[in-house]
Amino acid sequence: MPQHTSRFTSRRGLLFGSAAVGAGALLAGCTSNDPGDDEPAANDQPAAADSPGKKVTIGFAGPQADHGWLNAINDNAKNRAKKYSDVTLEITEGSNDTAAQIGQIETLINKKVDVLVVLPADGKALTQVGLKAMRAGIPVVNLDRIFNTPQAYRCWIGGDNYGMGLNAGNYIGEKLKGKSNAKVIELAGLDNLELTKQRTKGFDDALKNYPNIKKVARQAADFTVESGQAKMAQLLQAQSDFDALWNHDDDQGVGALRAIDQAGRDDFLMVGGAGALAAFQAIKLDSGVLKATVLYPPTMAASAIDLARALGQTKGISGLSEFEIPASLTLYSAVVDKINVDQYMSTGFK
Repeated sequence: MPQHTSRFTSRRGLLFGSAAVGAGALLAGCTSNDPGDDEPAANDQPAAADSPGKKVTIGFAGPQADHGWLNAINDNAKNRAKKYSDVTLEITEGSNDTAAQIGQIETLINKKVDVLVVLPADGKALTQVGLKAMRAGIPVVNLDRIFNTPQAYRCWIGGDNYGMGLNAGNYIGEKLKGKSNAKVIELAGLDNLELTKQRTKGFDDALKNYPNIKKVARQAADFTVESGQAKMAQLLQAQSDFDALWNHDDDQGVGALRAIDQAGRDDFLMVGGAGALAAFQAIKLDSGVLKATVLYPPTMAASAIDLARALGQTKGISGLSEFEIPASLTLYSAVVDKINVDQYMSTGFK
């Protein structure tokens, strides 16, 4: 969750939610300073419905797509760029090595792209290269993992990590509010990432609303299937009795579910995180412990391309920020369970 003062948050997911088009429907109303160009799109299509304008070259740099969510980020960016006849996308191979990613971004700077979209493997470590781009006159759209200073980007767009934990905690709290001495455990992500800390803080703050619930254990995994399985096995061995589990990430959740099946446990409910298709399918089937997941929509990458195009064409966003794009946009972390899973099924990533 970004720690800066200028933030626009869609708390009901109506503007930048995960339902199919992300920010596209709103950004289809991208407008120049010409008063005649600010009519919003008449349909629900992405901003490709906006008439072609100035040619824009967007450099896109993200971490290595070795995870379902990260792969979906890349796909969303590529697919949105293809919808624009006036956009050329220069995309790097991606790397989880900070030095390698810095080198890739510097290459894009040297190519003099018009706008940069950067999802840093580590926001703190890549802050300086964000500053370098901005000082070179190349505006930066900082995607998800945030740089250390707003001076390193023109616009930040990403998920609400605190809200993700908060909504997971409140969902579990409502399910267990009639049970005395309820116990919950948490399977977190990478603890060296600020986003993981924010998810845990949101979860803990939500549980304060339910005095009957106590968090009895927490393990940090690595957002991988293998780590999810290993860490979940440890939790299950240490905790013979609990009522609910929140897992931060649906990819590592695949491993967690394997460990749960191997242990023969079905005496608790599980809430996942991110919005993988496999999680949606399991929730719909409703034959196991996984009952819900909290979204962290990869459609933010498509929205980042929309914003980068608007920056390159010196446009604002009709109905939101007429002459300039906003400084910050936060997506909403909706809870998906069996009641609304069909609505979100088409947005699930593999």
